[in-house]
Amino acid sequence: MPAIYSLYIINKSGGLIYYKDYGSAGRMDTNDSLRLASLWHSMHAISQQLSPVSGCTGIELLEADTFDLHCFQSLTGTKFFAVAEPGMQNMESLLKYIYELYTDFVLKNPFYEMEMPIRCELFDINLSQAVQKDRVAMLGR
Repeated sequence: MPAIYSLYIINKSGGLIYYKDYGSAGRMDTNDSLRLASLWHSMHAISQQLSPVSGCTGIELLEADTFDLHCFQSLTGTKFFAVAEPGMQNMESLLKYIYELYTDFVLKNPFYEMEMPIRCELFDINLSQAVQKDRVAMLGR
């Protein structure tokens, strides 16, 4: 069973710009992944406005019986969220590392247009390596 089921990157407008599925069971079609990304963007924005704590940046973790949804929002408003096994540790550091990969291989790519879907082979390769290292670390525990 994979440690991470799927990864989503949402631009600041709420559009899904990257989706990668790592689990074999329960694979979603394109429309479902777009709906999930849009729903998460809306819930994240609403939680910022309704929070009784000043300076709240939105939902960072959503726990369910069969999965956890972890979210990292960059300063530019781009959201990185992963659906993972329940109780998985160090997801915040993994999402921050994925953000570093995004800045290194996507934003520095001269052919990438901001807010558009990500089509970058180096990003895909390095992302797969990061997720694989995370899986190996989970097996070692």
